[in-house]
Amino acid sequence: MTTELLLVAAGLYLAAGLASWMGIALESARSLRAAVVMLAAGAAAHAGAFVGLHLAPRPPPLTDLPAAVSLMALIAVLFVLVLLRRARLAALVALVAPASFVGTFFAALRLPHSEAVPLVGAASSWPHLHILLASTGLALLGVAGVAGCLFLVVDRGLKRHRRVRPRWPSLEALDRVNRVALTAGFLLLTLGVVTGVLWVESESDRIWTGTAHETWSVLAWMVYAALVTARFAGRQRGRRAAVAAIAGFAFLFFAVIGVSLLA
Repeated sequence: MTTELLLVAAGLYLAAGLASWMGIALESARSLRAAVVMLAAGAAAHAGAFVGLHLAPRPPPLTDLPAAVSLMALIAVLFVLVLLRRARLAALVALVAPASFVGTFFAALRLPHSEAVPLVGAASSWPHLHILLASTGLALLGVAGVAGCLFLVVDRGLKRHRRVRPRWPSLEALDRVNRVALTAGFLLLTLGVVTGVLWVESESDRIWTGTAHETWSVLAWMVYAALVTARFAGRQRGRRAAVAAIAGFAFLFFAVIGVSLLA
């Protein structure tokens, strides 16, 4: 049942993305509204799959990569749905929904075949707390990157004196999404790094074991620390902030997800 719900969620995310692109291309408010409804329905199915997954007799640990990726996709969708209640940002669905489709479909293919291996130190709450915080931080920083992509598209159209489609968000709204998502995402990523250190220390009595995941995760955190400093202390905004959000998330995604896949 869990796999079926994940596939339903993936299908709804894909349909939401297609409807969103159609709404932007045809300047159809109805298509954009339908996209938001399908995105919300996908999130409901996705959440149901998570509940079913963790009620299973032998659930895979949340530290399993497909489960973590699926959680990140769900959180990104929920965050976008919250943003949609406060501003005209339906165009975000055009990028967030396809990305969530990929993450959810990946989980649907991999989770049924994942071995439910008991966690070392399963009595500790650090592993799940680490994954929840880090995945939420990743999701929000991903939304900041998406807002950055849309900012560049809209900004490019304006600079070339092209007619910007009325369904695109304003540059001010996208920059605001970038700022909020970057702030909250970096804070949660920092807490994720701290709980990860505490997890390692609880299992090995060392705060550093030198694995590739640890090394790249700390490097990614340092990159984001520099980006946040430039964004707020240097009062960076607009196009530079958008490019920084995209580049930062690309590096973070490789450091956390890419390195895990290669390993």
